Amino acid sequence: MATLSSELERFFFDNDRWQQPDASELIAHSSNLPTDHRSSDVKVTLNDILDLAGERTFGFLFVLLSFPSALPIPAPGYSVPFGIAMLLLAVQLLAGRDQPWFPNSWQNHGFALKQVRQVLKVGLPWLRRIESISRPRLTQVCTSLPGRTVIGLAISLMSISMMIPIPGTNTLPAMGIFVTGFGLLDDDGAISLGGLVLCVCGFILSSSILLAIAFGGTSLLDMIKGALGR
Repeated sequence: MATLSSELERFFFDNDRWQQPDASELIAHSSNLPTDHRSSDVKVTLNDILDLAGERTFGFLFVLLSFPSALPIPAPGYSVPFGIAMLLLAVQLLAGRDQPWFPNSWQNHGFALKQVRQVLKVGLPWLRRIESISRPRLTQVCTSLPGRTVIGLAISLMSISMMIPIPGTNTLPAMGIFVTGFGLLDDDGAISLGGLVLCVCGFILSSSILLAIAFGGTSLLDMIKGALGR
């Protein structure tokens, strides 16, 4: 079976659907457009991602949608729209749906192919590292109702955190979703548990940042220490 990294590489780099028009067509139709506009008019839409996902379920989409924001150097512009999409997916996971659903109006929104390829060039080596240790184990974490409920709740909270336009509230929650979703994709409960730990860390970090803003520098850790009298 092809790995996710090889599928992404083949889909976004070796796929005829992304072929640019030939030179004569560009001259005939786009000669009056700026060069940077002509090079960025090819878009990757949500519908393209759904085509890539095929019959695969939520884990695949959680991995793809969290991928740009989960990188060590996150790509800007993805956190809010993909956070909204993943919140919708997480609610459907909690509701027990077998197949993801998105409104038709969302499916033609997209990002420049050039930008997506730049994200993949940075992120594929990290994805291959996770693939090298992934295998089906502790499958009840990913397949049982309690396990999927915990995963759905964790991803819902992390998706909301990703939508907050404050530095520090995006990357760690996205990492938590990415790792949890990868375990869900491969029925690897050990990896999903690791992702849930990252989600807890992301929740603590985001809560601490928001409390610091709301209470003038008081972090969550300071409030806990105060409650304990230390």
